[in-house]
Amino acid sequence: MPQLDADRLFPLDNASRTLARDLYDSVAGLPIISPHGHTDPAWFAQNAAFPDPAALFITPDHYVFRMLFSQGVPLENLGVARRDGGPVQTNGRTIWRTFAQHYHLFRATPSQLWMDHALAEVFGVSDPLTPDTADAIYDHVAACLATPDYRPRALFDRFKIEALATTDAALDPLDHHQTIADSDWSGRVVPTYRPDAIIDPDTPEFAKNVEQLGAITGQDTQTWEGYLEAHRIRRAFFISRGATATDHGHPEPTTADLDDTAATALFDRVIVGDASPADRALFRAQMLTEMAEMSIEDGLVMQLHPGAHRNHAPHIFETFGPDKGFDIPKAVDYVAALKPLLNKHGLSPDLTLIVFTLDEATYARELAPMAGVYPALRLGPAWWFFDSPEGMRRYREATTETAGFYNTVGFNDDTRAFCSIPARHDVARRVDCAYLATLVASGRLSRVDASEVAHDLAYRLAKRAYKL
Repeated sequence: MPQLDADRLFPLDNASRTLARDLYDSVAGLPIISPHGHTDPAWFAQNAAFPDPAALFITPDHYVFRMLFSQGVPLENLGVARRDGGPVQTNGRTIWRTFAQHYHLFRATPSQLWMDHALAEVFGVSDPLTPDTADAIYDHVAACLATPDYRPRALFDRFKIEALATTDAALDPLDHHQTIADSDWSGRVVPTYRPDAIIDPDTPEFAKNVEQLGAITGQDTQTWEGYLEAHRIRRAFFISRGATATDHGHPEPTTADLDDTAATALFDRVIVGDASPADRALFRAQMLTEMAEMSIEDGLVMQLHPGAHRNHAPHIFETFGPDKGFDIPKAVDYVAALKPLLNKHGLSPDLTLIVFTLDEATYARELAPMAGVYPALRLGPAWWFFDSPEGMRRYREATTETAGFYNTVGFNDDTRAFCSIPARHDVARRVDCAYLATLVASGRLSRVDASEVAHDLAYRLAKRAYKL
């Protein structure tokens, strides 16, 4: 099989490695809580077979195709759809061969860890992926996918996923979630309220989206009060379908606390399309504080995922759309940005605000000190570009000294690639156990406490934070 070292990611010295192995063995089989991700609820509603190995592993995974594109492989060759409906490669075997020819590009990356784990542990592949083995591996995986044991629901159960949250647009009818709820399958798949398209005035067709929000809620969304009430109605609808959280992918974490008169005037400028860039940014900021207040009212956990320069390459965005690997981390000031929201709601015991960052420098300097004192604030795990072994280790080293473990929320996989979920959780559990082993070896943590913390990080913290 692809060589999976049983002691991968553990410390080098024998004593710490042995301890890390023991800690890992105690948590490796725990159920998976996957509270934030981008898997398609249709997979579990329809329970249809995945079309082919390329459609499962390559075409939906921006971690994969951004690397290949950086080395000159056109996105069309990987089956990535064009907005204009232009021709792209649709033969799964051809896409797989292209991937295998370039698999060496992923050496020592998290993507290789995830792919090797999935091929070996999920599909029982016995050889490394190379151009010479590409066809045989493709045939083997394709044969597996044709069997009932590899349908989405069967894999969900096999992966020991206890709960999985998808990320869903605020206007989504959630029909797939209703189908899941009405089925005789016991898997727990819940939606997450993602209102960016009806909060961010820079979103294409923002005005049309707000009109649709009014149509489906029966509210006059051309008024400030009607617009806010429509959000409350949609949030309640998501809760009725099992949602426990919201998610906000704003470009900045800036918040604001305007009085009602100023907020109404701002909304009026935004809704008629007469808002300046500063107005539009202020509206996004005000809406984060409004969403926090609604979370206090209805109990939804609030997630904030800022700090990405989205769609950095205009040509790629225009040709292929969003989420094509060109979202780039940027510097963020959380201390000033979050202050208005935290001034208003940061001491509330009824708010859980989970903040993520792509600006690692802010962990030790800003986010961990804030999470270490504000009751409402929690730190999301190392995210996106940094959900790697090195990124996870740096995260623990930067945050534990001021926020501890219990102002963090465990791990989430944040993935579109379904078969990478157990691999990603396995990496996180190994890295955390390695870190805990070094704390025990250096006398900073007892062996008993390390065992308890390992279970918390692998399972209990995410379940508790996300109310799952």
